[in-house]
Amino acid sequence: MHMRAPSMIPPEMLLLAYRSGIFPMADSRDDPEIYWVEPRRRAVIPLDKFHCSRSLRKVLKQDRFTVTCNQAFPEVMRGCAAPRPDHPESWINNAITISYEALHAIGHAHSIECWLDDQLVGGLYGVSFDQVFCGESMFSYATNASKIALAWLVAAMRRAGFQLLDCQFITDHLASMGAVEISQKIYIEKLSAACRGKEGEEAVLPAAFQSLLDEAGASSPGKLIAQSLTQTS
Repeated sequence: MHMRAPSMIPPEMLLLAYRSGIFPMADSRDDPEIYWVEPRRRAVIPLDKFHCSRSLRKVLKQDRFTVTCNQAFPEVMRGCAAPRPDHPESWINNAITISYEALHAIGHAHSIECWLDDQLVGGLYGVSFDQVFCGESMFSYATNASKIALAWLVAAMRRAGFQLLDCQFITDHLASMGAVEISQKIYIEKLSAACRGKEGEEAVLPAAFQSLLDEAGASSPGKLIAQSLTQTS
C-alpha cells in the first residue's frame, strides 16, 4: 500500500511493522511516497550457516579494515542510498532516512562501518529488537568492505544470542554468504520465536560488538572474528 510519506515514520510504528513482518520502501530516493512490503519469499542467513569463505577469512585476518559499530550511522545510510553503477536508483528516500536515524537514536537501529585510512569505505545498517536483526542495506567502496561488515555483524549477533538475521530479498551476493529463501509463513514463525526476548535490551548488539574487541585486545580482531565464524560453520 502506497502512502505519502510523513516527515518521519514514528519509531513505534516502524517497530510494530517489523514485529509484524513488514517494512517500508520508496520507489526512488526522490519519491515523496512510501509503501509497505510483505514479501512472499524472505531471505535470511541462518547464523550457524554463515559462509565465511577462505578468501574472506584471509581478508579478516589481515585486519585491513578498521571496523566499528554505530560510529557513523547517518553516513552509512547516505552510502547505502548513493547511486552506484549497478544500482543507480535507491529505495531510501528522505522520510526513510530521517525515520531510521530516529530509530537509531533510541537504540533500535545499528550500523557497522568499515574504514580505510580514516575513510568510510563500506558498511551496513539495520533494525534490531529482541533477538532479531533486520538488515536494511549495505554498500562498499572498497573490495570486500561490505562482506567484512556482514561478518562482524554475524559474529556480534552470535555472541549476543540473537536468533534471526533477516536480509529481506535474496541476492547472489547474500546467497554466497549463506543466505537462503524461506516462505513468509515460515519467516513469521521464526520472527515470533525470536521476539520472545526480554524488553529493554536495545544495547545488546553494540555491547556484543565491543566484547569482541575487548577479547581481541592488542591482538588481531579480524583473526578472532574469522575463528569465531568457522567454529560451527
